[in-house]
Amino acid sequence: MHLRHIEVFQAILQTGSVTAAADLLNISQPAASKALKHAEQQLGFRLFNRVRGKLEPTVEARILRNKTESLSADLQSLRRLAGSLRRGAEDNLRLVSTPALAQQLLPLALSQWRDRHAGVNCELATQHSAEMIQRLLLREADIGLTLQLVEHPGLQCQLLAQGCMQLIAPAGCWSQSQCMEPVYLQDLAGAVLIGLDTRDALGSLIGEHLRGLQPAPLIDTWVQTYQLAGALVTAGQGMALVDPLTARVAVMGGAQMRVLEPNLMVGLYLLRRAGEEYPKAQQALIEQISQVADRLMNEPKTG
Repeated sequence: MHLRHIEVFQAILQTGSVTAAADLLNISQPAASKALKHAEQQLGFRLFNRVRGKLEPTVEARILRNKTESLSADLQSLRRLAGSLRRGAEDNLRLVSTPALAQQLLPLALSQWRDRHAGVNCELATQHSAEMIQRLLLREADIGLTLQLVEHPGLQCQLLAQGCMQLIAPAGCWSQSQCMEPVYLQDLAGAVLIGLDTRDALGSLIGEHLRGLQPAPLIDTWVQTYQLAGALVTAGQGMALVDPLTARVAVMGGAQMRVLEPNLMVGLYLLRRAGEEYPKAQQALIEQISQVADRLMNEPKTG
C-alpha cells in the first residue's frame, strides 16, 4: 500500500464513506475512489463492503487497521515536525506544563514576565509528562514544566525549585493550631486517603511510605493528577498527599493543609531540547518561573 492508499483507507474507516473521506483529505471523490480501488487491486482483497448504505471494513481490513493507524500517526508526526521546523524562526514561545502547574504558578510567573516582554507571542498547553516529552521532541513546544525528573538523551532536565509534600484535608478536619503543626506519617494509618497513580514517580514514592503503615490507609479512589486529588479533597472525599503548589490551590478552595514529617521533597523541573540555545525572552521566563515557584513551594499558606 502506498501512503495515499493508507490515508484514504484511514479516512474511510473514520468517516464511513468515500465522499466524506475525500472531504476530510481535501481531495475529489473520484480520486478517493480510485485510490481505494487501486489499493484493493494491489492487496488482492476487498477492504470494505457496503452495508445499508455505509462502508463496513472487511475482516482483512480490521487486521490491517492496527498497522495502518500506527503508520498514519507516524506520518502526522512527521508533518507536524516539518511544520514546526518551518515556523522555527518566528518570535513565538510555546510552553507546555502539567495541569497542577498551570493553576497558580504559570499565571503569576507570566504576569510578571509580560511586564518586560509584552510583544512576544506565547502559546500555553497542559499535558502529562509522557505527552510533554513527545511534543518537545517533535518541536511542537519549546519548554516544558513537570514535577517529575525526566531522563531522556534528547532533553535537558533542570531543577528549578523544590518543596515539601503536603497533606490536604477537607475544611474543618483540623483545628487552627493543628494546621500549624506537622502531621507524622504514622498518623495516616487507617486514614481515608485519595490515592495517586503509582506509575507516577511521586505516586510510587508515596505508596512505598504508606505500605508500611498498620492499619493500612483506606484508599478506594485513585487519580492520575494532583489537580484531581485536590478537587476531591475540597469536595470532602478524603485526604491526599500532594505537591505544595496543588496544596495552595486547594486551600484557596477551602481545604486545609499540613506539612508531612518526615519530609518528602518534590521538585519542579524544566525540560527543553538538549544542545540548543534559547532566546532571551525564554531565558527570562524560566528565571521568573523559578523565582515564583521557589516562593510558592517554600512559603505555603496555612490551612
